[in-house]
Amino acid sequence: MTATAYLAGPDVFLPNAVEHAARKVEICRRFGLQGLPPLNQDIETAAKALDVWQSIYEKDIAMMERCDIIIANLTPFGGASADAGTLIEVGWFLGRGKPIFGYSNVSESFEQRMRRQLGDGCANLGIEGFHLPDNLMIVGAVSSGGCPIFVPSDGEARGIDALDVFEACAAAAAHVVADRKER
Repeated sequence: MTATAYLAGPDVFLPNAVEHAARKVEICRRFGLQGLPPLNQDIETAAKALDVWQSIYEKDIAMMERCDIIIANLTPFGGASADAGTLIEVGWFLGRGKPIFGYSNVSESFEQRMRRQLGDGCANLGIEGFHLPDNLMIVGAVSSGGCPIFVPSDGEARGIDALDVFEACAAAAAHVVADRKER
């Protein structure tokens, strides 16, 4: 039986989101996973009596219900941390005890990003100094899946659409899922 992976992340906002999602689905397939990206290209026809935003929300929840795991793109988006919607999805999986896997296309620590974003005027704030790739609650949620947040091994930042770190994360997720099935 193939595990189904919800492919969360701000990738849905890319101008080539459909093609990008197809590449991610193909990478998942190579590792024995079925990838489900929460694309919204058909949402106008799905939205009948509901507002479009509510249709997207309900469609995504229904899609998450069908999935066994989440692979979340946690690359900072719109600030020092991951996309807010993606974090809700990660929390949803955590609350249901489903495995969480995540990656970021930047290796700079959350603390470094926060200090840069806040600037010198906030130098005395107590910002998490744990040298983690994101907020400790996000790191803890992802670690519950059995793997750390994957970051570029060479320390070089990549664009939000880079797929090499995603590929490493998907390979690890497939390995963990296969190990759990053997037990």
